[in-house]
Amino acid sequence: MSMANVIGADPGHPGATLERPKIAIVPLKGLPFAALGLVVVIVAIGTNWEWLLMFAHVAAGGLWTAIDLFVGLVVGPIMGRLSVPARAEFASRFMPAMVVIMPTLVTMNLASGFQIARFLGNLDPSSPNHAWLIVSMCVVGVMAIIALGILEPANIAVLFEMNKPVPNGERIGRLMKRFIYTAGITGVMQIATLVIMTRVATQ
Repeated sequence: MSMANVIGADPGHPGATLERPKIAIVPLKGLPFAALGLVVVIVAIGTNWEWLLMFAHVAAGGLWTAIDLFVGLVVGPIMGRLSVPARAEFASRFMPAMVVIMPTLVTMNLASGFQIARFLGNLDPSSPNHAWLIVSMCVVGVMAIIALGILEPANIAVLFEMNKPVPNGERIGRLMKRFIYTAGITGVMQIATLVIMTRVATQ
């Protein structure tokens, strides 16, 4: 079997398979966009350009929140009702994109957010926003750990499993559930950060 894999079915349908081309773990076409996002953050931090910092922070945070909520609350239930071949086809296109998108958004959001806090003096203990900022950092820190320490490894593990000569469909299903559930959890936590950030902005 040269350029094709077999995606195993769930335990209830052991004979169902789907032949498909080998999946690229990291889609090279997405790397220039990820690099552009990181360059924007580097320039914003290096020049202390307040507008660009705000743009990077709000844009990355908004996309991070939207993707997490969409994956956890919309994609998850839909995936649960799809057939095994349909799940495999969707995962083969969706998961590689997440390998590039999620680390980029997390990095942009955290780096620009920290620089904004320094720029506005919110890191100073005497600042009225200091306590809110510490709470926000704790929430975002937990979300970053979940995104980079649980969600992203599950994503990559799915892709490696799907590229095996005989993938384990049951393992892929478990990893996909982990990916979707953790995305949903971070999406709900994002709502808490929105409450905190709007509180800080109106202080």
